Amino acid sequence: MTQLKERIVGLIGATGPIPVSEYMALCLFDPDAGYYTTREPFGAAGDFITAPEVSQMFGELVAIWLYQAWQGAGRPLPVTFAEIGPGRGTLMKDMLRTWSRLDPALVADASFAMIETSRRLVEIQKETLAGRDAKLDWHQTIDTLPRQPLFIVGNELFDAVPIRQFVHVGESWRERMVGLDDNDDLRFFAGAASLDPTLLPEDASDAPEGAIAEMAPARVALMSVIAGHIAAQGGAGLFIDYGHLRPGIGDTLQALRRHRHEDVLANPGEADLTAHVDFAPLADMARAHGLGAQLSTQGEFLLGMGLIERAGTLGADADAKTRRAISDAVERLAGPDAMGELFKVMKVLPAARAA
Repeated sequence: MTQLKERIVGLIGATGPIPVSEYMALCLFDPDAGYYTTREPFGAAGDFITAPEVSQMFGELVAIWLYQAWQGAGRPLPVTFAEIGPGRGTLMKDMLRTWSRLDPALVADASFAMIETSRRLVEIQKETLAGRDAKLDWHQTIDTLPRQPLFIVGNELFDAVPIRQFVHVGESWRERMVGLDDNDDLRFFAGAASLDPTLLPEDASDAPEGAIAEMAPARVALMSVIAGHIAAQGGAGLFIDYGHLRPGIGDTLQALRRHRHEDVLANPGEADLTAHVDFAPLADMARAHGLGAQLSTQGEFLLGMGLIERAGTLGADADAKTRRAISDAVERLAGPDAMGELFKVMKVLPAARAA
């Protein structure tokens, strides 16, 4: 039993079952034993590989999109370019290198921000970005960013924000809880709290007994804070995550450890817990702030931004092994059987420019 599992079992034994959202938050962000506060999850030696780790091309194309959004806004200064949930800092490193080539004056004049809650990851990011000639600051929340135009990216951000789950029992949808079985081991069961079925997708009315519905108010609240800043100060946002473009019914909560899936309740604090992102309510929140929101697949986005052309340039003078690696990266990032379809992209822009 992991240290955190022992504590969670004790907590439930003392106070009763906890919602899935609380369990997920403890597993990921507990100060002493949470996954993101104690581990190095990224890369081949970790538990999963993100798109920036697959190839520099991803960060380069994201940088170009943000740069074009800044140009479209009239090249405002002062300005903040930010990444929220920046992992090891690989994406920001690639973006800064790209902006330095595109427009050295921008890198000299703009502010750059990393929004990160994990002290451990902040130290790793500072190592990754050491020596960069840019005004780079770290923030724990959006709220402390300067009151100026914001051009922000979040890659695999929302999937780690805790979700609530509801299970279909009889005529009602009851909150899914984590409690204890007769052997004092963790298990799921339906709690007493119920959900208004009108808040669920249309196909929920035909859902079978035991079906799972997911809602993510914390994700929507985070999107509201980001959209509120952009609406008030100007800017744009780009958010990339695995998920779906239309709401639906189904259990997407999963645990990933050493690049393999495992039981969500097996090793709290030692596995990454994620759930697919429902982009529709995030887009609705952006629009509620008077912004425009455009949704697509990652493949459509990267190919539209010139992924094939960039790969050709990188491989032009490379040896056969390097060209093969570049080709494999293109397939992994944009291929329909890889990240290209599974991952979705949401562009957030002023409504007039998103039309």
